[in-house]
Amino acid sequence: MTSRIRNRPVAVGQLRAFEAVARHLNFRAAAEELSLTQSAVSRQIQAMEDEVGVTLFLRHTRAVELTGAGAQLLRAVVPSLERLDSTVRQIRRGAGRKSVTLTTWASFASLWLIPRLEAFQRDYPDIDIRIDTSDAYADLETADVDLALRYAKPAQAPANAVRLFGEQLTAVASPWLLKDGRKLINGEDLAQFTLIEAGDAHRTQNLEVLSWRRWLTTHGLGHIEPKRWLYFNYANQNAQAALTGQGVALARLPLVADSLASGDLLEVLPTMRLESPLAYWLIVGPRARSRPETQAFCAWLQAEAALTRVAIGDVPDPDTHDNMD
Repeated sequence: MTSRIRNRPVAVGQLRAFEAVARHLNFRAAAEELSLTQSAVSRQIQAMEDEVGVTLFLRHTRAVELTGAGAQLLRAVVPSLERLDSTVRQIRRGAGRKSVTLTTWASFASLWLIPRLEAFQRDYPDIDIRIDTSDAYADLETADVDLALRYAKPAQAPANAVRLFGEQLTAVASPWLLKDGRKLINGEDLAQFTLIEAGDAHRTQNLEVLSWRRWLTTHGLGHIEPKRWLYFNYANQNAQAALTGQGVALARLPLVADSLASGDLLEVLPTMRLESPLAYWLIVGPRARSRPETQAFCAWLQAEAALTRVAIGDVPDPDTHDNMD
């Protein structure tokens, strides 16, 4: 006899038990995480399988394995629970203190964003800021993040992204590096120095444009071999090495503009800047777009970006601004 297909929705508690068991592939570990007994979790999974009408897990003596139907269900359950939890957090946060959560990568946070944050917090003392530094792209539809600051070519930026500024690449060094009498007047003089650059520039297609080899070749200096090479994974590490006099860095101009203005770094070959095809973008999550605190932060951010555009000679008002109203 064919069993009747059930139409009743699955309980959220069963979904959480299912997701925990699927993640751990272990009933005991899932039970500990959920603060339930192992038998209670087992009963929830059994009840869920009864509701769905198929087996979701294969129970072996020492292991648990997802069935094909279980894997299919998991792909729907995980983002659904994340969206639910994110919405609850948004509601709780709205009922308490105002806050803005953003994601960006570590070098941009340390070299550009964090040095400016004090000004925002002085003007908006009632808004908390949480920064998540990660190279991974967050899905602003579901993640517990209000906005993202990213680095990409225009063709790779989302349609609703706001261009903050572009960039040029330029050779920078600490004044202390030139104290020993070595001259750095033209590109040929670079052969006397250690050259600092991103260690993954040659392994990542986007970052190849940031390499010294591209800069040297573009300026007809492809034959130059420096005294030595010094590689780091992050732009802030390159800048720090240059600040401490360890060599000449090929720097992203927006990220070192403050150090150049203060005299901590020198732009040693200012007539040999090289345009970069990459730019810096602001992306606002759809659920955060209408919140006053997000609008205040974005307005402040764009004002700071305008100052950076002036400092680096970027176009003043690019036609890539999304309407924040």
